Amino acid sequence: MSTALEAVDLAPLIDHALLDPASTEEQLRAGCAEADRYGFPTVCLYPMHVRLAADCLSGKRSQVCAVIGFPAGATTSAVKLYEAQEAVEHGATELDVVINRSWLKQGNAEAMHRELAEICDATGQTVKAILEMSCLTPPEIQMAVDVCLNAGVQFLKTSTGWFGGATVEQVRQLKALSKNQVGIKASGGIRTAEQAIELVMAGATRLGTSRGPELMRQLEELDR
Repeated sequence: MSTALEAVDLAPLIDHALLDPASTEEQLRAGCAEADRYGFPTVCLYPMHVRLAADCLSGKRSQVCAVIGFPAGATTSAVKLYEAQEAVEHGATELDVVINRSWLKQGNAEAMHRELAEICDATGQTVKAILEMSCLTPPEIQMAVDVCLNAGVQFLKTSTGWFGGATVEQVRQLKALSKNQVGIKASGGIRTAEQAIELVMAGATRLGTSRGPELMRQLEELDR
């Protein structure tokens, strides 16, 4: 695994998660600075912090990703749409949207599709649909993937991290079901560089973790 660790650059794949609900402005600014230092594609945070992050990252390499309907996905479609549009107005260029699992469990593909398609169409930004795979059956995962692809999302995301983390098996499953039509974001429980590399090798094209700087330090240690 050491050879793989040295061969893969994780930095361009990491969405630096700043999702502690009690984060202070000082902590958020520090997180944005870390993201810029390592060249992470985004910082991922709550909508209330988007304006601050956009200001911190103005002219920098990293962009701003806002979570929508996080973490349960159980707000109304109108609320999710407003939350997404406001986040974009405040500077978000990517949106991680939690799907409505109640609709999924009921087989209501039409409502799911309408909600996601409205957000994709109205914002025109990169949308990642959060599936929460550990809570779903294989048929439900298949339905979720089909709906998300038809709605126009650009990424399928394994989980919020609140109900279980990403696994290699989940990433492989999404890669197979999506037939490489969209990106795959593995998120939750990524604690080591070795684990991150395994997820990338399985097909993940983005990694959601609050430990991005720690993973980069692990890689730096290997180079010494």
